[in-house]
Amino acid sequence: MFTFINIIGLSIGISTALVIYLIVHFDLSFDKFHPGSDRMYRVVTDFTFAGEPNFNGGVTGPLAATAKNEVTGLDGGAHIWTSNFNVLINEDGKAPQKFKNEGDIVYADGDYFKMFQYNWLAGSSKTALNAPHQVVLAAKQAKKYFPKLSYGDMIGKQVIYDDTIKMAVTGIVQDFTENTDFMFHDFLSFATAPYIKNMKGQLTSWGGTTSSSIFFVKLSPKATVAGVEKQLNGLLKKYNPQKKEDKGNTQIFKLQPFADFHFDSKYYGFGHSTVNMKVLYGLMTIAGFILLLGCINFINLTTAQSAQRAKEIGIRKTMGSDRKQLIFQFLSETFLITLFAVIISVAITPLILKLFSDFTPEGLKVSLLFQPHMIIFLLLLTLVVSFLSGLYPALVLSSYKPVLVLKNQAQRGSSKTRKAVLRKSLTVTQFIIAQFFIMATVLISKQTYYALHKDLGFRKDAIVYIDLPWRVQNEQLKQVYINKVISSPQVKLSAIGGDVPSSGGWSSSTVSYTDGKREIKTDLQMKSGDENYLKIYNIKLLAGRNIRMSDTATGIMINKTYADILGFKNVNDALGKTISFGEKEKFAVVGVVGDFHQGSLHTAIKPMGIKPEKYNLGTIHLLMKPETPGGDEWKAAFASMEKDWKELFPDADFKVNFFDKTIADFYRNEQRTSTLLTWATSLSILISCLGLLGLAIYTTNQRTKEIGVRKVLGASVASIVRLLSTELIWLILLAFVIVTPLAWWLMNKWMEDYADRTIISWWIFALSGGAMLLAAVVTSSFQTVKAAIANPVKSLRSE
Repeated sequence: MFTFINIIGLSIGISTALVIYLIVHFDLSFDKFHPGSDRMYRVVTDFTFAGEPNFNGGVTGPLAATAKNEVTGLDGGAHIWTSNFNVLINEDGKAPQKFKNEGDIVYADGDYFKMFQYNWLAGSSKTALNAPHQVVLAAKQAKKYFPKLSYGDMIGKQVIYDDTIKMAVTGIVQDFTENTDFMFHDFLSFATAPYIKNMKGQLTSWGGTTSSSIFFVKLSPKATVAGVEKQLNGLLKKYNPQKKEDKGNTQIFKLQPFADFHFDSKYYGFGHSTVNMKVLYGLMTIAGFILLLGCINFINLTTAQSAQRAKEIGIRKTMGSDRKQLIFQFLSETFLITLFAVIISVAITPLILKLFSDFTPEGLKVSLLFQPHMIIFLLLLTLVVSFLSGLYPALVLSSYKPVLVLKNQAQRGSSKTRKAVLRKSLTVTQFIIAQFFIMATVLISKQTYYALHKDLGFRKDAIVYIDLPWRVQNEQLKQVYINKVISSPQVKLSAIGGDVPSSGGWSSSTVSYTDGKREIKTDLQMKSGDENYLKIYNIKLLAGRNIRMSDTATGIMINKTYADILGFKNVNDALGKTISFGEKEKFAVVGVVGDFHQGSLHTAIKPMGIKPEKYNLGTIHLLMKPETPGGDEWKAAFASMEKDWKELFPDADFKVNFFDKTIADFYRNEQRTSTLLTWATSLSILISCLGLLGLAIYTTNQRTKEIGVRKVLGASVASIVRLLSTELIWLILLAFVIVTPLAWWLMNKWMEDYADRTIISWWIFALSGGAMLLAAVVTSSFQTVKAAIANPVKSLRSE
């Protein structure tokens, strides 16, 4: 039984450590293969608008070309511009092939291929992107476009982007085989950019920043980050000096280390599978704790069994064994048990990876288990766990004196007390870890529930929205589709506008208001919609009237937060006041709406404006009629909408977005974390209860005669169970007292990420302590009740 408990406890801990090692190693291995990556950086931009920080992973269009000429300390610089296109392959004698919304397409030049080393399968890096209308393809994409041609035969073939941009293939490069965020597969020559609508202006304007414009630099060995940053910001002051009206706003270029790309939590626009480094630290902490629980079980049960092996040790020492031999023997036993647990863990890892598929990054495969680094990791893990679990028991067992153990006096002296103290300390540690996991799980679940069920200031049920294709410039065609959609018998109410109220992204403008004495400048988040926008989302109108399409150039609605910032104690006082967007655009406040969350609860409610956009047919908002029980009216309506879409917009993908799901997606990380913690909590409780069961078996065996005597003298079953369980209860209470303030402090730190959060209720801690107490008592009661109801005659006969 003890061996079974040890192997199960260690297997769970090792399996968790193994899976999490695979995940962490996978994420830490990204883009480590680029030569000189320790000197490579991405130039990013930090903004401050009206005191609000904003971060952008891109740079202004002309920065890269200017920096290459004027900044010293650079060994290289590569400017790329990310985009996506509809691609057409139109070969003679063959039916045209269309590929819709191909992402990972970039404008680049030869400097990109100097910095990032690709293996060229056809063409030359020196000439492939020198002229307009040239494109280099990655091998997989090239085979997708031209499946029957060799790489050499692809040179000179034509690829058409968005039906108008005709490019000739001038090179084929091999895809990176290592883990990388550089998934680009179409490289259009930067010399083509001036021929593209809107691109020429963006490449020459210092006033605009987009995450599509990415600039990599490689510093020379003697250059410093601070020195290069100073020069880059000097270029900004030189070519784009700050205007008077922008006083108080800032724009600063910074260098982001290459190693941070994959863990990009602040600068967006790069990478496909970026992860938060805090998540990896959390995973490693969970793995460490669960592995520790397995080791604690092993130490507890092995030292508890020590008395049963006392005579064996005494005889071995009498026959000539020295302490080193005994320590080696016991560590060897531990090594074999650990090795067996590792073998079980490797066998069940594929199953665990399947169970945790929502948490494992794309590209992580079971085959990684057989890589050399995994074999080294497993060997080290086996040795470390064997050493940690087996060293103390080996030292204790090998220290017994032959004279005492052969006289049944192995526990004489203070060694029993010392072991009891250690055993109790380790048991308390188990309870601390398990109770912390319970508390964290309950709190995160509570916050997620709060976020999903809180009144966000708008209606979210039975609402869907359809984003119209932005590539289609024909507004009349869009209007035709809108008319078809809103005429559906399942649509109760419709609105045309921009983003949904809680979209996670929005347009932003710096606006000003003058009250006669002072100018109040703020960053204003903007939404757009027609008269039905407020009605569909049930946004409260606190003062004034609803917007009208006639307000396009004259009227605006603001939220209560913005009215408060402007100093209006009564929202009615804001009506008629003029808000200025720069020097030319001025809008009168026609209404004030109640506050609603424009994003997740991580961010506070921002000052916001709503106004109609006459020529911005971006999104159709639909309030659907209720379905009949068991009916599929919505499904039929969406099928009809898709059919009309394909007739009018054949090159665009159709998608119906459910508004309540959009909001739920804001908290996907919290839901995943909650699920992960639930698993961790379950495993920690399971391991702790296995250990408790083992200790209960040992304790009752040690006190068999005592229990028999007590029963003969009249003790009841309940009193004996209470006697055997009292120490356990005190240990749980001690763990509860220790973990509660620590958990409360860590929970408060975690909740700081939320601008709007639930309270940390006292019952979270009470529930966690009660759950652990119940689980422990139920587990131990299997053995304590069995011992209490045993026949005392048998107990008193046993020797």
